[in-house]
Amino acid sequence: MSPARVRRAVRESVSGLPRAFWWLWTSTLVNRLGAFVATFMALYLTLDRGYSASYAGLVASLHGLGGVVSSLAGGVMADRLGRRPTLLVAQTATAASVALLGFVTDPVAIASVAFLVGMASNASRPAVQAMMADIVRPEDRVRAFSLNYWAINLGFAVSSTAAGFIAEVSYRAGFLIEAGMTLVCAVVVFAKLPESRPVPSAKQEQARASLGTVLRDGRYMAVVGLSFLVALVFQQGSVGLPVAMGRAGFSPADYGLAIAVNGVLIVVLQIPVTRFIEHRDPRTLLVASSLLAGYGFGLTAFAGSVGVFMLTVCVWTLAEIVNAPTQTGLVVRLSPVHGRGRYQGVYTLSWSVAALVAPLLSGAVIDHLGAAWLWGMCAGVGTAAGLGYGVLMRRLPQEHPVPDGVEAEPEPEQGAAVRTA
Repeated sequence: MSPARVRRAVRESVSGLPRAFWWLWTSTLVNRLGAFVATFMALYLTLDRGYSASYAGLVASLHGLGGVVSSLAGGVMADRLGRRPTLLVAQTATAASVALLGFVTDPVAIASVAFLVGMASNASRPAVQAMMADIVRPEDRVRAFSLNYWAINLGFAVSSTAAGFIAEVSYRAGFLIEAGMTLVCAVVVFAKLPESRPVPSAKQEQARASLGTVLRDGRYMAVVGLSFLVALVFQQGSVGLPVAMGRAGFSPADYGLAIAVNGVLIVVLQIPVTRFIEHRDPRTLLVASSLLAGYGFGLTAFAGSVGVFMLTVCVWTLAEIVNAPTQTGLVVRLSPVHGRGRYQGVYTLSWSVAALVAPLLSGAVIDHLGAAWLWGMCAGVGTAAGLGYGVLMRRLPQEHPVPDGVEAEPEPEQGAAVRTA
């Protein structure tokens, strides 16, 4: 592809999105650039503090449990208090708790603060997704969610590389740097992001969605269940794959080489693939991505070299690239405008619970049945999810437009006509 075509493709991928989206995107990127703690927490506890691997696993589980709790709480806050206050509270609390985690030494205190970090850091996710749905036009939402997912992975790729060098100097410096960058995110939100929550009418206020409303929404909860199945499969890249490769005699460096393909492909392909899929049928995309994920991991049963492992990672990474923005767009489509925070919170919960269940499930299957059974189960779960999406996504409702009074116009300098929402 010529440089001119590349420039045109990039311009078309980023044009037409509102200014507020780009400030939110910047906040996401800065947040992920500073995400050091999750990367080196296990090493910090075992090598620097001298705790056992079992204790490090307990702390990781408590961190994940905090995320499960705050998935629902963050969604409720986003609807009741607003997106902007929720982000400010979550990011400020994250900065404070992460900084505190770098100074506590008692094992009970470390575990308790890790739980708080999990709660605070995960509480902002429903608000971010709800705000994006508020400010971006329906036809641009898949592209916007994809760009946000790209920022997350680009930031993580940089931060995970930097974490190793920072840890060699000082683990505490890593905690403080993450706390500082999270505070920068809060400053960006405070200075640049207006509140986007639609103001309900009196009738809409009476009919406001509660958590009970979400849980009674059978079609939506079925989609959340399918999301949980797909999340279980994707989690195996970080929990099942390293264990299986280790049991097969491969080194940690071999696993690092294989899994690096995931991050590289997401950074390189997320935007061009999104240009290809953004106006296509979401039902087809979710069915295809579920099958690709399941059988991508299923092919791991036949891998006998690092090269073959890398090829299987390519397959399920393509599924991840397609699934992430399409699934988030579907959640917005099925959510009532004045209940987006709660609906996004329940959706986030499916991934948080999967992050808790996947390590236990994969470990038990590998120990008692063998890794081949785990990869076969992934293929079966992916097939079940694909069939489920095919059945549930018939006759989808129309997407909600951007409410009156919410910024949805593109940047003036991009040449698009400025319009009033």
